[in-house]
Amino acid sequence: MNPTDTSMPMRTALALGALLAAAAPVAAQERSIDIYYGSKPTEYQVAITGPATVESPSYAFRCARILPVTSPPIENGILLTRNGRIVAFGPADEVAIPDGYEVVDLGDRWCIPGLVELHCHVAGRGFDLNDTVHQTNPEMRTIDLVTMDHEALRNALAGGVTTTLFIPGSGSNMGGFGTLTKTWGRTPEEALIRFPGCLKIAQAGNPERRSGDLGLTPLGMNEGLRRTLETGREYHLAWEAWQRGEGPKPELKPNLEYLRGLFRHEYPIAVHTQIYQVALQTIRQLRGEFGLWTIIVHGTFDAYRLSEVAVEAGVPVANGPRQYHFDRGSGWGSNSRRESEFVGLAGEWFRGGMHGFTHSQRGVGIDGIAVNTDSPVIAQEQLSLQCAMAVRLGLPDEVGLRAMTINPARFIRIDDRVGSIEVGKDADLAFYSGDPIDPRSFVEATVVNGNIAYRRDPRRPRF
Repeated sequence: MNPTDTSMPMRTALALGALLAAAAPVAAQERSIDIYYGSKPTEYQVAITGPATVESPSYAFRCARILPVTSPPIENGILLTRNGRIVAFGPADEVAIPDGYEVVDLGDRWCIPGLVELHCHVAGRGFDLNDTVHQTNPEMRTIDLVTMDHEALRNALAGGVTTTLFIPGSGSNMGGFGTLTKTWGRTPEEALIRFPGCLKIAQAGNPERRSGDLGLTPLGMNEGLRRTLETGREYHLAWEAWQRGEGPKPELKPNLEYLRGLFRHEYPIAVHTQIYQVALQTIRQLRGEFGLWTIIVHGTFDAYRLSEVAVEAGVPVANGPRQYHFDRGSGWGSNSRRESEFVGLAGEWFRGGMHGFTHSQRGVGIDGIAVNTDSPVIAQEQLSLQCAMAVRLGLPDEVGLRAMTINPARFIRIDDRVGSIEVGKDADLAFYSGDPIDPRSFVEATVVNGNIAYRRDPRRPRF
């Protein structure tokens, strides 16, 4: 694309600036969701985290525009990074470059935070992420599979993706525990953010594989989940009682230990759930019945009709990989006015609407929606394309950039490290040729933990 053509690329910057400068919400229907984090523990007892700092050179990145996401855009900017962290950023005439910093001039490129993906299956060497002998597998985990030597991760870097939630597949109802990892590191241990990153659950659809006597249908799946979670909750409560001095020390049960961290709200449930009825069961059972920190990481087809239910329950939504629903005009009751149209799913979750009901439904708002790829269902490097599709089908530009950065970071509770450009945060950056939501843009360079992890080969054509 022509970097001087500002007709479309400028829209994101201008929209972000207007959004951040406004004292009132953008519109009444864009109210923020009160995202449920649970009672955050003062310390992890089950989860482990990666290194607090990562060795990296001292860089001074020059570029035409910086979009920090949580603060106004900066024209003609400089961004300083050192030891894996952002040291300073601002207009070039206000940020002095200290001695010892290597200047990396990106010219007319735009700088945004590295993209965050919450539905990823490609951080391991293979795609064998299902075990379908049992429908619930709380002992399974992906951390043992993570490798930095993976073509899909190299492609992810070429798409500006720097953080992924690497989760089991959907072959069983409870596939196991996922890993929050960066897409680049000298070792998997260096790339680690948190393990477990989440518990992966798939509700109906994909797990219906006749893999056992119980759990073939949603009836059995719901009961199997309930029994496993009740057992995990009893194990968790026994440990809590012992720590208060109110009972004997429980026997360590490795197959239940990660469920203990789940009930301590050290990490959430990430649920592959779709269509209205199945998403409703996710919210009803996992969030309502068990009170767990719950994130929808699919939410396609007509599940968006639950937007008000989701916002009232405090369940955020990372929609994808399908960004549209084709309504064939069958209607939902006598009030239906739809006749064979494409419905933009992220936009519908965001704003709410009638959804065939007799009264308007509240949307999840600017802080309650993200997009994902379910890679390799959609290639990981196409996360920004998924966002472009969502924007084309009704999601506002300024929400689109948040949906790839700060929103998913907040959903998974790592926004103190990634998701926006702020001093002290991880130096995870993506430099685009223009507006990152414009499909004509490409990534020039990607930085992870302050290290240049990807640089576009200038010998390759732009198109």
